[in-house]
Amino acid sequence: MKIRRNQQTTAVIILLVGLLLAGCGGAKTYTETFDEPGSWRIGSDADAVGQVVEGVYDMFVTADDVTIWTTGGESFTDGVYEVSATQVAGPLNNGFGMVFRLDNDRDDFYLFKISGDGYVWIGRYHSGGTEVEPLVGEWWFESPAVRQGLNQTNQLRVAAEGANLIFSVNGQEVGRVTDNTFASGDIGLLVETLGLGGVQVQFDDFSVTPIEK
Repeated sequence: MKIRRNQQTTAVIILLVGLLLAGCGGAKTYTETFDEPGSWRIGSDADAVGQVVEGVYDMFVTADDVTIWTTGGESFTDGVYEVSATQVAGPLNNGFGMVFRLDNDRDDFYLFKISGDGYVWIGRYHSGGTEVEPLVGEWWFESPAVRQGLNQTNQLRVAAEGANLIFSVNGQEVGRVTDNTFASGDIGLLVETLGLGGVQVQFDDFSVTPIEK
């Protein structure tokens, strides 16, 4: 897992030593049901716990104002990226979702996240979030596609074909953009606390499938 303090510092602190990338960048089918950790980073410290338990990746962030992400040790380019996410505890003013095309050396990636109170954020992180650029809207935007509250499962989906990226929540498109900043990279999961900690999110069924022609 990795951590970044929101707004207070530009430092990126590596919590755990990551595994080497296990995949290649070509079109392939990938499915992770989290029945066991596999190549996903797990661990804990004073700010967060990330573990694979009872068929989900469970991320519990106790710190008040941080961004925590974990990676899968894979590499992809084009494909349909999907994951389900369920917030089970904590304040609804938060962020959680999917990281893709992640450069583990630079900590650059695309991020697609939602909040427990019905908002969406789509954009780029550079250097682990020291530079953040929204790609749809000016920052967070409200969407009726998000199922709000605790114990509500949301399905996040990105269809990524070259520079064309289409984002959906629960089968409803919430944004699309043409951007070629990041062409390939790892996948990951992210939880962000926005002022208050105690946010716990469970992720399941991360898949990447080739785009149908």
